[in-house]
Amino acid sequence: MIKSTIEQLLTDDFAEIWSLLSGEEKRLIVDNFTIHHFKKNQTVYAERDKPEFLWCLMEGMVKKTKDGIGGRSQIIRLIKPVEYFGYRAYFAREPYVSSATTLEPSTLATIPMSIVEDLIINNNKLAMFFIHELSRNLGSSDTKIVNLTQKHIRGRLAEALIVLFDNYGVEEDDNMTLKIYLGREDLANLSNMTTSNAIRTLTQFVKERLIVVDGRKIKILNESQLRKISKYG
Repeated sequence: MIKSTIEQLLTDDFAEIWSLLSGEEKRLIVDNFTIHHFKKNQTVYAERDKPEFLWCLMEGMVKKTKDGIGGRSQIIRLIKPVEYFGYRAYFAREPYVSSATTLEPSTLATIPMSIVEDLIINNNKLAMFFIHELSRNLGSSDTKIVNLTQKHIRGRLAEALIVLFDNYGVEEDDNMTLKIYLGREDLANLSNMTTSNAIRTLTQFVKERLIVVDGRKIKILNESQLRKISKYG
């Protein structure tokens, strides 16, 4: 990809960060900007890997997971375009404590964290941007911990469906079918439950005419009721 194309891409898709940079800083980003294409279910980075890059999802979907007791995987965050990730471990000076994997064919971009760190040291506005991002993600993590530990199974699965609805939206042809197609195991891992419990709860939601399930496709029939179940657990 030629530099002019990369610069146009950064201007359009990375406008929030791009607007904070000087001309010299922009040239540094362009010179160190790399595009990567991943297949479905391909590992972006693994737990205990050394953090070297600021990652940004440009197209597709990525899940961040962490292995728990008995090797059971927990989805701790879903990444959507255009979001930055993979940089917390670098600032903490530690290996990754989670893994990142694509949920569908995805396009990602990287910038070396050594470059990002140098820019932050000399650019207070950019530093505040990353402080804000880290703080927002920490707040979301705190809320998720409480919800996963205190809500009943119905509330956790309803919350997972609402998270998918709010973050990825619905298909334009019916305005009800979620754009993201997760398997039962991924839904279970997102909701902190066993796959069998996720299947049973989905079946119950279908019987209550809250959703319609067709393979991995889920159509939301009663959003307001799902939100109530999610809220009150």
